[in-house]
Amino acid sequence: MSLLFKTSDYISGKIDKFFDSVDEGSLVFKDGVNNYLSKDEKSFAENIATIRVLEGKADTLRRKIENELYLHSLLPEYRGDVLRLLEKTDDIIDTAKENLNQFDVETPKIPKEIHSDIIKLTEVSVLSIEAIISASRSFFTDVRSVKDKIHRVYFYEKQADKLANDIKRKIFKEIPHLELSDKMHLRYFIFHIENLSDRAEVVADILAILSIKRTI
Repeated sequence: MSLLFKTSDYISGKIDKFFDSVDEGSLVFKDGVNNYLSKDEKSFAENIATIRVLEGKADTLRRKIENELYLHSLLPEYRGDVLRLLEKTDDIIDTAKENLNQFDVETPKIPKEIHSDIIKLTEVSVLSIEAIISASRSFFTDVRSVKDKIHRVYFYEKQADKLANDIKRKIFKEIPHLELSDKMHLRYFIFHIENLSDRAEVVADILAILSIKRTI
């Protein structure tokens, strides 16, 4: 990450660690959903504890980066853009943590008929996060590759949207034994898993603009 931050290896290292935390958080989220579905309560509890630590670490790193940029007057022409990028990326792990917490608190009843669908939706949403983390790193090192990488984010977001709609259609039309209240509850959780890909898309939109600004 030396191209944009030639004068500050310290900042470059902090940004790398920040992206690592968000990336790891997405993998913990995926593992957490799988453990919830398989009723592995011990592992699920560990997932919640781990993602809380990672989310806290990401918040701390983001604040340190912000302080360093202002304290040492680094990159005044890019400072606002970088901070906005980090803030919206931080929203991703915040959302992942909150989603796992809601599984823990509300304990939705998820019928086996849609277990594989939920797993697939989770995997695609996490793929969108992996793609946006890769694109974000490239913004600092190889800006010309950003366009190709954010294209994958948009692809996965569209996939997640379609999968979520298919699951909701199955819940409301193909599983008659579910109470309406349970169906409404499940729709809420489907939306929040899908929302992770929407958060990644927000970052992709920011990167699309920033990458143009850096190549002008």
